[in-house]
Amino acid sequence: MKMTKIALLASSMMIGGMAAAQAAPVKIAVLMYGNKAEFVQLMERYGKEHPAVKNGEAVLTFYDGRYDASVQNDQAATAIQTRADAIIVNPMDFEANIDIVTNANAANIPVVVTNARLNTTDMASEVVSNDELGGYMEAKAVLDKLDCKNNKVNVVILEGPKGGSGEIQRGKGNDKAIAECGPGQVTVLERKTANWSRAEAQPLMENWLQKHRGKINGVIGQNDEMALGAIEAIKGAGLNVTDFSIAGVDGVTDAIHAVQAGEMVSIMQDAKGQIQGSIDVAMRAVKGDGYEPQSTIWKQYEKDLKWNGGTEKHYFIPWTVVTVDNAQQLLDARK
Repeated sequence: MKMTKIALLASSMMIGGMAAAQAAPVKIAVLMYGNKAEFVQLMERYGKEHPAVKNGEAVLTFYDGRYDASVQNDQAATAIQTRADAIIVNPMDFEANIDIVTNANAANIPVVVTNARLNTTDMASEVVSNDELGGYMEAKAVLDKLDCKNNKVNVVILEGPKGGSGEIQRGKGNDKAIAECGPGQVTVLERKTANWSRAEAQPLMENWLQKHRGKINGVIGQNDEMALGAIEAIKGAGLNVTDFSIAGVDGVTDAIHAVQAGEMVSIMQDAKGQIQGSIDVAMRAVKGDGYEPQSTIWKQYEKDLKWNGGTEKHYFIPWTVVTVDNAQQLLDARK
């Protein structure tokens, strides 16, 4: 009789231990390339608002990569050593951060790439927006306003960090839009990186305005922060911003206000869609095919974004053109 009670107790303890293990939250390391930019801050905010995070099913640990690929690689090593269940990485460098995937795979830790891309297919999945399309859309907005097919125009391009997927792919999109204007219709007076930074873009644009006095018609900023830096430089030079055609990518708050003021075009990539989609895909990689996505983004984009069991190699979050008509709605959604 005593043996029966002991056996029952042991069985109960085993079942209880299994239930506790099953209930343990999924530990996800989120490696961001740098947290100074508003877009990255928005990704972190929306990550914390994911239903699985709010109900305790997942725990996120955010890392600030400080805009340094080697720092991100070191942080990935820390995440692996501390036995994260999954890694979400917003990579700084298209090539240099491939080690994150390689090393995590060796430790049987799934990696989901978000926002920017890596030159590998060995990750579990990527949840991104099509940067070549985004670069094309922003450049086309600038060039359409200038009527480049009927006018010879001069533009400058503010690029992202050299070697990053955003700079590479948005640059391809920029070039495609320029080529569509026709041979010799568009002259790129300057093309240089401002490292996604408003603070770096402003003096760069100030120099270009001095060097090419009265010749610059359009500004293609590969992100909003740099486009906003160019706007500050134009205003600082006593020029009228509306005399220029300006566009950026991201849909950050100040850019949406600038759209409302008629100063620029912004092509919004959805921070919520990218990070919450990544969390759902990471959860599926850890928990298996019984996991159902919890973010509302799958319903929001159901025509263009299919869950398909959470095992697709690529999930592309759609772009949204910020207009005067939809700007306030987009701002209200962030309150």
